Amino acid sequence: MPYDFAEHRDEGLDPYSARVTHAFETVGPAVVHISARAKSGRDGTGSGVIFAPDGYLITNSHVIAGATRVSASLTDGRRYPAEIVGDDPATDLAVLRLAAAGLPHAGFGSSGRLRVGELVIAIGNPLGFQATVTAGIVSALGRSLRAPNGRLIESVIQTDAPLNPGNSGGPLVDGRGAVVGINTAMIGHAQGLCFAIGIDTAVDVTARLMRDGRVRRARLGLAGQTTVLDARIARRLQRERDTAVLVMEASGGAAERGGVRQGDLILELAGQPVYSVDDLHRLLTDDAAGRDLDVKVLRQAKLELLTVRPDPDA
Repeated sequence: MPYDFAEHRDEGLDPYSARVTHAFETVGPAVVHISARAKSGRDGTGSGVIFAPDGYLITNSHVIAGATRVSASLTDGRRYPAEIVGDDPATDLAVLRLAAAGLPHAGFGSSGRLRVGELVIAIGNPLGFQATVTAGIVSALGRSLRAPNGRLIESVIQTDAPLNPGNSGGPLVDGRGAVVGINTAMIGHAQGLCFAIGIDTAVDVTARLMRDGRVRRARLGLAGQTTVLDARIARRLQRERDTAVLVMEASGGAAERGGVRQGDLILELAGQPVYSVDDLHRLLTDDAAGRDLDVKVLRQAKLELLTVRPDPDA
């Protein structure tokens, strides 16, 4: 049943406050405080969000990196030991499981449907203050962010919803109360520059971690970003969506060997449409490594069909 924000008018809440309040009431009970103890004795803390009633939750990889013992506390005071199901430093995501059932859990939205200027709410435990809410807007989409292991994370959400140490791994929520991102970083010397991993990427990575305990990938050896096509070109190509992947760099890898160049727009890989960097990530599974794959690119307004053989991920 759709949420009726008009009902909050009788409570004296304006529409903005009603959406923030609804987001917190919906997702807040599923947000946990994570404590991680490393072998060295160093303690780390962060946030996470439960997405299944049997205790599965998402957090950041860097929150539990090197941990030998992890536990999580719910907002109602319950505390449980946590098992590390899988960890993917390349996207700074990890999946944990609590030894409990019937837990409050959050629902996922779609980061691919976000729009710049849209209201978003960050929930977490900054500096140890549990169940803290901050709000802002989507400042930009399609950003790239360097993961702790040095690899670029693509299709990152930029927001001005304030984050602080301890927010890492907590959810970024839209005004309908759906999780659209996993908060991961802020620029310490700047104002209002905070970042979250898009939930579309997080869902894909989470499924692989739950199945295999790790994410196996193939590599094209390029850097790219999601970009909007010129409206006339999008119509001519008869694409369902007006986006593609712009190649920012292609050197020393499978893409360069296959003839992909900087400035190319990737439209298809292995016969599948490519609308975003997330699409490339999903297609570059371990099965793709060492196989010849067709890649369709738009180069200087002309279609080119190339063949690439992705490398296995190190």
